[in-house]
Amino acid sequence: MKTLSEDFRVQEGSEVRLGKWPTKVDPLYTSKEHYQELLAAHVSRLSSLQQLFYASNGHALLLIFQAMDAAGKDGAIKHVMSGVNPQGCQVFSFKHPTPTELEHDFLWRTTRDLPARGQIGIFNRSYYEEVLIVRVHPDILLAEGLADASLDRQTIWDERYRSIVDLERHLDHNGTRIVKFFLHLSKAEQRRRFLDRIDDPDKNWKFSEADIEERKFWRRYMKAYEQCLAATSTRCAPWYVVPADDKKNTRLIVSQIILDALESLKMTYPKSTASRRRELQAIRRRLEV
Repeated sequence: MKTLSEDFRVQEGSEVRLGKWPTKVDPLYTSKEHYQELLAAHVSRLSSLQQLFYASNGHALLLIFQAMDAAGKDGAIKHVMSGVNPQGCQVFSFKHPTPTELEHDFLWRTTRDLPARGQIGIFNRSYYEEVLIVRVHPDILLAEGLADASLDRQTIWDERYRSIVDLERHLDHNGTRIVKFFLHLSKAEQRRRFLDRIDDPDKNWKFSEADIEERKFWRRYMKAYEQCLAATSTRCAPWYVVPADDKKNTRLIVSQIILDALESLKMTYPKSTASRRRELQAIRRRLEV
């Protein structure tokens, strides 16, 4: 099975109309067992590449996940990254900013958690919330302590897009590869998953009334996502619109895109020098005594 990452990539400078992007595509698997086999192969390959990635220590990898509620971000991260060594991977979930975070610029709280070289960083939501939920609910801007001149709603979003693109280009120039996923869920499937969370006692904890309130703003969110994806998908930090109505398919597509990103890097294990080999042989002789 080979998933072509380009099928889901938002090309730089292109217009985005999410109504034309599928929320479901033909399954890449033929049965539950086949899905498990394919995902296991992806996870195994990812584990091997992560070891090489860590040893080569030439790049960092930042994976960003954005989506509407119930799109499956947590599940995708859990299943796809299940074989990755925890020492080389960290997941950060960004919720409502704290009072301290609100005293800084909108990129501050996330840049503190960027991955180091050899590390994979995963942002479950990210600085993109500042041009998504904040754009849908612009009153949030009033709590961010911005100067009056910065609150011009005709320009603030373009300025934030520019700040994000500049940051991501800076990171790319300094060795951080960025891959961004928008898990594209249909409104009908979200409704089905919400009902499942209500009906299944083991899933009740996942549901809150706030989820229903945000659902009322579906069209505004889709518009905000369209503008965000179009403005910030670049060659060095592309967005991928991944169909999310089928969770199994979503995980296979996401894992393949991550594999493609890692395999595109020129990675090799560090080569041992002659002096290092002599040092190791001396240590070996000591151990043999």
